[in-house]
Amino acid sequence: MTTVQTEPVAGPCEAGPVPMVAGPAMWAAERGTSTAFTVTDHAVSPPHRSSLTWAELERDSDDLARRLRTVAGPGERCAIMLPTGLEFVVGMLAAVRAGLVAVPLFGPDHRGHAERVRAVLEDCAPALALVTPDSVGAVEATGAVGRVLALDGTTDALPARSTADLATPVPDDVAYLQYTSGSTRTPAGVVVTHANVAANCAQLVEAYRLHRDTNRCVTWLPLFHDMGLVTGVLLSACTGLGSDLIDPAAFVQRPARWLDLLAGAPGAFAAAPNFAFDHCVRRVRDADLERLDLRGVAALVNGSEPVRPATIARFAERFGPVGFRPGAHRPSYGLAEATVFVATGPPDEEPHAVAFDAERLRTGEAVATAAGDDAARALVSCGSAVGQSVLVVDPATRRPCPDGSVGELWCRGPNVAGAYHRGGERSRETFEATLAEDARGGLPAGPWMRTGDLGAVHDGRLFVTGRLKDMIIVDGRNHYPQDLEATAESADPEVRQGLVAAFGVDDGGDGEQVVVLAVRRHHDEDGSAAKAVRRAVSAQHGVPVREVRFVPPHELPRTSSGKIARAASRQAYLAAEPAGVR
Repeated sequence: MTTVQTEPVAGPCEAGPVPMVAGPAMWAAERGTSTAFTVTDHAVSPPHRSSLTWAELERDSDDLARRLRTVAGPGERCAIMLPTGLEFVVGMLAAVRAGLVAVPLFGPDHRGHAERVRAVLEDCAPALALVTPDSVGAVEATGAVGRVLALDGTTDALPARSTADLATPVPDDVAYLQYTSGSTRTPAGVVVTHANVAANCAQLVEAYRLHRDTNRCVTWLPLFHDMGLVTGVLLSACTGLGSDLIDPAAFVQRPARWLDLLAGAPGAFAAAPNFAFDHCVRRVRDADLERLDLRGVAALVNGSEPVRPATIARFAERFGPVGFRPGAHRPSYGLAEATVFVATGPPDEEPHAVAFDAERLRTGEAVATAAGDDAARALVSCGSAVGQSVLVVDPATRRPCPDGSVGELWCRGPNVAGAYHRGGERSRETFEATLAEDARGGLPAGPWMRTGDLGAVHDGRLFVTGRLKDMIIVDGRNHYPQDLEATAESADPEVRQGLVAAFGVDDGGDGEQVVVLAVRRHHDEDGSAAKAVRRAVSAQHGVPVREVRFVPPHELPRTSSGKIARAASRQAYLAAEPAGVR
């Protein structure tokens, strides 16, 4: 029976997390003059740094919480539609302190996502929204928000303070709704409780050996995204770790800015998706390396999308000479439905990759083979679960799979949410899964949370192989889209890494044909690049490729967190096709 688990992490201790609503006051009392959050604004020259001490954070979040409490009652939703900055941090913590349900979101001007933000607002129906002065009109125009409040660093336009005591939320109260990125389906609001947050922060502390006296969080991730929110804001509020923030655009434009912060933060802890590490390798200049010293980096979490062994090797080769330790690179697994974090490898252990027989993987078997085998597919281990349980399950029979078999990953633990906002069948299918009665073997019957991710356990280590709903079936054989995408990238050096979507379309029978959409640096004048990609995918994977199409970056659908949205790519492709050729 395949299960990867550890004993539950103990409750708050001297070095452990406290509830996020109590955190700022506790850290203000213990270390009031210490810097809690620092934001570096690279939109101005020279860059401007602004900070809040723990005492200032406690003062500002308490003041705003009392003002919010006069216009919204406990349990009502409050959309946090602010960019990366101290206003977001204060707004988020003030909302939960006021007993409201925070809804972290991007602003209405977030490129390409206007319809998504409108749909989310209509779904959560917030009583109020915290926005920038420039976006008041756009948010009001949605007609989905009760009241819009602009945060501009003053209290002039804010409601008066409430003099009543603020009720302390209980652990099972809802802290916020985390809307999923929607890489394979319509976004849904995960209902995250105060207990979920405290548990996941305790698990993060245990997994990455974090302590407020020796570590500091550093992030460029969007704060409305689960990984950015927890590792950049909530982990600090719960544990007293300081946090350094920069805007995502600042990282994309010059990734050395992130590395500068890592080098300057003692015991830096950070998280990013795989593409960010490749971006650093490609864009950080030799001149930047001369000032970097990465010996003090404690842990860089690589997660949120498939972790590629080649990326790990390139990052180590590029930044090893300036002190980056291979053991600080921490491939990890998580998802919003588990607050954010689920599994990682042991501290200081170098990333562990295994070459699996690709053909056996397609048939549901994780069998190791020689690393140099042309038919091998290398996967990076995500270690094991921390403070929770992960089970590999056959979703059709609801029976646990044996070691070495691929199945759906099911999770259970104190950090796992219990529902999507508004519930419904989708919520029940995800959060109320139960094992077959005759297959429990001492395991809890349920509820288990179905992740929709496929994986296997090999030699006691967890390997994530793909997404259940992304799987392409051709002539009865399963194909992982990320494998086809990697082949497409390698077939043409002009194809931009991380900007490829492979998906299946109905072939008119019982199977599918493959379509590849990709972003290319230059126009494919004679069609030779498309032919090269088609030949490579067909030859390496034995699948018919219906079409290779190069598109501008804005035409390749992506989620709000930057991941390729394969389902949306497929829908856009079919919508553009004549009805007779679908």
